[in-house]
Amino acid sequence: MTDRVRLLGPAEIRRLAEELDLHPTKTLGQNFVHDGNTVRRIVAAADLRSTDHVLEVGPGLGSLTLGLLESVAEVTALEIDPRLADLLPRTVAEHAPRRAKALRVITADASDITADRLSVLDDVPAPPDPTALVANLPYNVAVPVLLHLLAEVPTLRRVLVMVQAEVADRLVAPPGSRTYGVPSAKVAWYGTARRAGSVSRSVFWPVPRVDSALVALDLHPHPRSDDRAAVFAVIDAAFAQRRKTLRSALADWAGSAAFAEAVLTRAGIDPTARGEVLAVDDFARIARALDELDAVEHE
Repeated sequence: MTDRVRLLGPAEIRRLAEELDLHPTKTLGQNFVHDGNTVRRIVAAADLRSTDHVLEVGPGLGSLTLGLLESVAEVTALEIDPRLADLLPRTVAEHAPRRAKALRVITADASDITADRLSVLDDVPAPPDPTALVANLPYNVAVPVLLHLLAEVPTLRRVLVMVQAEVADRLVAPPGSRTYGVPSAKVAWYGTARRAGSVSRSVFWPVPRVDSALVALDLHPHPRSDDRAAVFAVIDAAFAQRRKTLRSALADWAGSAAFAEAVLTRAGIDPTARGEVLAVDDFARIARALDELDAVEHE
């Protein structure tokens, strides 16, 4: 898209907040970006196509929404605060009148969104399924919301999320690193994550007490054939007690430590290793090995 839009600045952010009598809350992660250069840098980092339909989570007062509408075909915005959801179409109509029809707003908690709910809005057919996700996610829900949407919206090809810097470190951590854990392994199921830049505290109102970072996720073009729920169950069990060997950590999951060792051996994994050194493909092999041994036992 080439329609240049007028982005929000600090004065407009405060004016809109006053109009709504809005007092930003930590619970909803309401810190609003008021710097146009930062907005355009975030949009550029998302590596979007002009034909993309972007699913935006947490549009707030519309700073990033306007930047997205400048670059893509469609934006569906998920906003949990009804006041902000009601205001967003008007803000877009005032700042980007030619792009107003490209915006849909759904008042909902992103954790409750399903593909079916995205397919219609007020009984009107939606645009094609979302191809990209761009989200400003509060610290306390960042990982579960991201994993939920990755599972529920399989048409995504590209993801860019703004999260607390510490969360970003966990999302992109490789096996064997200090910050590698459940979020790292589960996100790796869907694609390759990397840091895509930092975001200064000074571009937000109100100014947060934590640093923020961008995480880009290039999704695998084809879905994995393994059972995701089964693989994620292995990941959860392996990291539930990080200091234990896999033989011990997976004992409850497998039914006993001895059977866990048999499963690990069949999968080609050292039973004395710890979950922190395994990649997502290793966890998938363990889940398959359990199915294979169960099948042998029931023959």
